[in-house]
Amino acid sequence: MDIFTLKLVLTPALIGMVSLAGRRWGAFISGWLVGLPLTSGPIVMFLAVDDGPAFAAKASLGIMSGALSQALVCLGYGWLCRRRRWPATLAWSLGVFALATAFFNVFRPPVEWLFPLTIAGLAAIYYAMPAAPAGVPRIKPLPVWDIPARMIVATLFVVGLTEASQQLGPHMTGLLAPFPLYALILAVFAHYFEGASAAIRVLKGMLQGLFSFAVFFLITARLIEKAGIWPTLLLAVAVALAIQGGVAWLRVRLRKS
Repeated sequence: MDIFTLKLVLTPALIGMVSLAGRRWGAFISGWLVGLPLTSGPIVMFLAVDDGPAFAAKASLGIMSGALSQALVCLGYGWLCRRRRWPATLAWSLGVFALATAFFNVFRPPVEWLFPLTIAGLAAIYYAMPAAPAGVPRIKPLPVWDIPARMIVATLFVVGLTEASQQLGPHMTGLLAPFPLYALILAVFAHYFEGASAAIRVLKGMLQGLFSFAVFFLITARLIEKAGIWPTLLLAVAVALAIQGGVAWLRVRLRKS
């Protein structure tokens, strides 16, 4: 299977599984799964294969900065969706992402500073998120076309960004790779069909997942040139899944206590 075909197969499969998980276990779990590098991880893999490990390592630093852009989008959407409908909320959130991307295109600290700043920023943003309004019922039945639509949009994004990577350069490609495509798709659909409470649960779940996201790209930025593409990606995936599993276990323990 060539790389282009893999893009067409892997991306919709991931968003489809996450969407089905949300149907089965709720909005928070779908957002929590989206916090994994489901778009950016494959993008780094494709960049490493197409453009080389050095390109992918530089892009990984941009992606780590972009984690904060994602988090700011979650914060903005979370507060605005309580009072506004999804089109206005989405428009403002996209504006937040654009401003954050422009800032991080100029502000480029070394990884020794970038990683702790990212973790601290994610923690602060998570605690600044609004509480989900209680008792909001589902307001519209879910249509049969929503999951296929999500899969198509996500695939177009991944293919378009990786094909344009040489023109954008590694840092800008990295900054754009964490565009919260899955999160916004899930949040907008949750907002429209189930209300603001479901959208906020999606976004809070994603924010919890972004800590493992940052660790994933710390590993790829540091090791992909030295250790090779596949050993680095396998290690990054294993560590990210271990962190996500630990967070899930801790969340269950805290709810029981």
